[in-house]
Amino acid sequence: MVDQVRQILAGAAKGPRGRFSSFSRQRRRRDFARNAVPIGTSTAGRGPAMSGPEITVGLSISVSGRFQLHGQQALHGYLLWQSYINALGGIAFPNGKKRTVRLIWYDDRSRITWAQNNVLRLLQQDRIDILLGPYSSSLTMAVAEIAEEYKKVLWNSGGTSDEIFAHGWRYLVGVASPASHYLRKLPRWLAEQFPALVRICVLYSGKGTFGWRVARGILDSAVAVGHHSVHLVPVNGPWEDHDTLLGLVSGIAPGVVVLAGSFQGEVSLMRTRSSWPRTVGVVAAIAAGLGDFSAELEQVADGVVGPSQWEQGVTFPDMLGPGSDWFLDNFQGKFGKAPDYITAGCFATGLVLSECIQRGSSLDNEKLRDTAANLDCNTFYGRFRIDSRTGIQSGHNALLIRWQGGRKMVLLS
Repeated sequence: MVDQVRQILAGAAKGPRGRFSSFSRQRRRRDFARNAVPIGTSTAGRGPAMSGPEITVGLSISVSGRFQLHGQQALHGYLLWQSYINALGGIAFPNGKKRTVRLIWYDDRSRITWAQNNVLRLLQQDRIDILLGPYSSSLTMAVAEIAEEYKKVLWNSGGTSDEIFAHGWRYLVGVASPASHYLRKLPRWLAEQFPALVRICVLYSGKGTFGWRVARGILDSAVAVGHHSVHLVPVNGPWEDHDTLLGLVSGIAPGVVVLAGSFQGEVSLMRTRSSWPRTVGVVAAIAAGLGDFSAELEQVADGVVGPSQWEQGVTFPDMLGPGSDWFLDNFQGKFGKAPDYITAGCFATGLVLSECIQRGSSLDNEKLRDTAANLDCNTFYGRFRIDSRTGIQSGHNALLIRWQGGRKMVLLS
């Protein structure tokens, strides 16, 4: 089996290299003023009167376009963090003063050019102190180059493709587990729980680098486990082309099908589940880690396995900030719905950067990056520990969950 997996690896389509539009600073300065549209600035949740100037925190985020569902979740996480910090009076500095935070955010419409222009406006016109990353790997890749050029740390929770961290950029701090770790635990769990299912088919998006990194992580894990053959199938066309995709799956006749595409694309294909080959005994999907997956699919979601970056029942020792119960209760009280791991990751990103500001006693980006590189701590979201050179997250542990009766059950933590 291991040899078979290695043969597939050798013959698999090479994963796409990270590509991003590089354009001159002169053009950026010309374009951003024309295109960037301000959406919001917030000081909600301010506690006692501040004793120092505000810390301005900038964010380009997708509240419209194809990423809007999860972009709005990310924004809500940062807004709750702002309220939490300001209710405490702000972030404490060694001189005894506290400084509240003010979030300035712009809608990037889920488009690369808009995200780039928004970040330029935040840096050049708003002159923000702290820069948060957008949602999605493609948008994060696009703005990380700008952050590097301006030597501004990009606090990144929404872009998890490993490719983002492969360019040698210094001013980058990842908080969530990278894409290659999303389903690394799956092959071993399958070997233990379903030993008869030995053929895995991974349908992954051929666009961008996120899907490929998820697929490669599964493949590497399968090689280590030595129990499965793995078929990697890039989806370069629309996921709504169900006949073509089901024809490919039927030709492979797998015991396990894994989906690594966009949320909408995975949900669309899942709706055809009753027409899948009878050989399929287990289904895994990246989208399954989110509550909207079950809300969209209802009973069709039952039994589907997925990755999650955070679940309420998983606890950690010696945490910075509040626990999961506080986070859940306050989020529901503020926004009227339950949070998902995207929201939790953004709130945790705020906790981490607050800790770095306090420990470094500074908003200087060199000091903040060095402090983050040396920080090893827990929040309710899990462990934070980055590779000091690349900034990729190495300490956080992705969870494996499964839907059962409309509820997520944690399989492996």
